[in-house]
Amino acid sequence: MSVSSFDALVQKLNQRLCRRNTKFRRCVSPEKRLMVTLRFLAMGESIYSLHFQFRLGKSTISYIVQCTCKAIWDLLHDEYIPHPTTQQWTEIAGKFYEITQFPNCLGAVDGKHIRILKPPGNGSLYFNYKKYFSLILMAIADAEYKFVAVDIGSYGRTNDSKVFKNSNMGRRVYSGNFSFPNPRSLPGTTEPNMPFVLVGDEAFQMSGNLLKPYANHGLNDSKRIFNYRLTRARRMVECAFGILTNRWRIFTRPIHVKACVILHNFCQTKEPMSSESVPLVSDNQPENATGPRSTAAVSRLRDSFAQYVMSPAGSVPWQEQII
Repeated sequence: MSVSSFDALVQKLNQRLCRRNTKFRRCVSPEKRLMVTLRFLAMGESIYSLHFQFRLGKSTISYIVQCTCKAIWDLLHDEYIPHPTTQQWTEIAGKFYEITQFPNCLGAVDGKHIRILKPPGNGSLYFNYKKYFSLILMAIADAEYKFVAVDIGSYGRTNDSKVFKNSNMGRRVYSGNFSFPNPRSLPGTTEPNMPFVLVGDEAFQMSGNLLKPYANHGLNDSKRIFNYRLTRARRMVECAFGILTNRWRIFTRPIHVKACVILHNFCQTKEPMSSESVPLVSDNQPENATGPRSTAAVSRLRDSFAQYVMSPAGSVPWQEQII
């Protein structure tokens, strides 16, 4: 984080972090409070290590980190992860088409396991298929690697499809109550009008506003190319997770996940980081995992998108070479 970005963040949090001096001691300044917290989140250092670096008591550092993380979420949540309006969804779809050439796409959805220590009393609920204890960060990301909506805290043993369906954002997507724009024709065509969609992997259940790839058997060229084009759009959320974990190394402490998500969007706004030098982070289900079956109408919707990417209006020059 550059000095200018740090100063801008201090300005936003100053009133919440400011404390009074007393006759017994001088208070810790907002700048130092934020510095300690960012060091803790970005480097994953222990409180014991920070105790020697900043000459502050261990209990003081623990209190500062918790208060600052809560202030980051409370004060910046509405600014950096606002509830998208119809206009904002339309702008996201335009950016997705510009970067990934996938039409009418509003975001990529996926889940990430956040490693935690075994909670006392109910550890089996958090034990995931990768054989460690975790919480799930479920997120929708845009084409600029920023999070549009997040759900944090589901049990690690739960599959992505169930976590998404039970989350507030998932219920809004499946009920059609997420302020999505009205259907419109795909670029280069005049009809029919097609709905705006999110894209996910095979673990999710399709709906009128969520598409996933075809199963990897019995594919013709049209379905292979559709899977490739959808995956190019879906990788945005995996890149976002990669950038998130590359910046903030503290994901063994779930209490601070919400603050890291806000800081990620803040940094991507102030100092965008590309995914070229950052490894993708994917917490997909095992290869044989498949989501619940979809309705015939939703399957026909996916077929329409597959036909579009093969048409002169929707094809791109290199797609035949990829498959």
